[in-house]
Amino acid sequence: MRKIGIIILQIGLIQLFLFVGIGLKELLSIPLPATIIGLILLFLSLHFRLVKLEWVEQGGRWLMAELLLFFIPSTIGIINYRELMSVDGLWMLVIIFISTMIVLGITGFIVQRFEVNE
Repeated sequence: MRKIGIIILQIGLIQLFLFVGIGLKELLSIPLPATIIGLILLFLSLHFRLVKLEWVEQGGRWLMAELLLFFIPSTIGIINYRELMSVDGLWMLVIIFISTMIVLGITGFIVQRFEVNE
C-alpha cells in the first residue's frame, strides 16, 4: 500500500510540471505544446538536480508500463471513420510505420551517444 502511495505522489509531481508548462504557455505564448514545455522543465530540473530522480522514478516507470492503456480510447475512436480503412488508411499506416522507425532509430542513436559519454 505504501508503494502505491509513493507512485501516486510521484505522478502528482510529474503532473505539477505539466501544470507549470500550461501556465507558462498561457503566460508567455510559447509556440510549443504545454506537455513539451512541462517535460523540458522536468528534464532541466533533473539535470540541475533541483528534483532528484528518486522523486519521480517509480511514478515514471508506472506511467511507461501503462502507456498502451492511454492509447486505447483513441484507437477505438478510429473505428468510426471508415475511410481510414481504405487505401488512404493503408498509406497512413505506412507513414506511421516509417516515422516510428525513424523516431526509434534517432532515440537509440541519442541514447548510445549519452551512454558512451558517461
